[in-house]
Amino acid sequence: MTDVLVHVIDDDDAVRSSLGFRLDIADLPNRTYASPLEFLEVAGGLHQGVIVSDVRMPEMNGLELVRRLRERGCELPVIIITGHGDMTLAVEALRAGVRDFVEKPFDDEALIASIRAALESQAANDELSAERKRFEAMLSGLSGRERDVLRGVIEGKLNKTIGYELGISPRTVEVYRAKMMSKTGAKGLSELVRIALIAGFA
Repeated sequence: MTDVLVHVIDDDDAVRSSLGFRLDIADLPNRTYASPLEFLEVAGGLHQGVIVSDVRMPEMNGLELVRRLRERGCELPVIIITGHGDMTLAVEALRAGVRDFVEKPFDDEALIASIRAALESQAANDELSAERKRFEAMLSGLSGRERDVLRGVIEGKLNKTIGYELGISPRTVEVYRAKMMSKTGAKGLSELVRIALIAGFA
């Protein structure tokens, strides 16, 4: 994760410096921003990392920041730092898509743990997304009849049932299944079904 940054947004110079130092100690590469608007200038091109932002800042609050990010297509997980008096706003931000909030005065380890969890979750999502695209590409090479047979396989139907419904013999169904296994590289029926389900085949 050498290119993955923790983006810290806070209008308080001392807080930014302190958070940057804590993240450096935790071996978490980071970049700080003095305002939400400064961060929004670069947010559109970001696809990895995590955002840590104060909930109350002069130009806009954390909730408005999340809304602006989503409008610009930035889906990075957001962790909000909130004071006790901002709890209602923090809850509203959670409903808007914030991953977590950490209340001031926060424990360093609690914040670091939340950041690491967000990064790990993003890595897992990225891996699943890449796998989904790969499986979609595999299934795009199936013929119309192979796709019909695959639907029956996913529904757990027997070859003779699939054949009856499609007006073909069970042996022909078996041939189509073998072709699908070859095209997708699936080593067994369960793997073929897994590929189809992850790819969102319908």
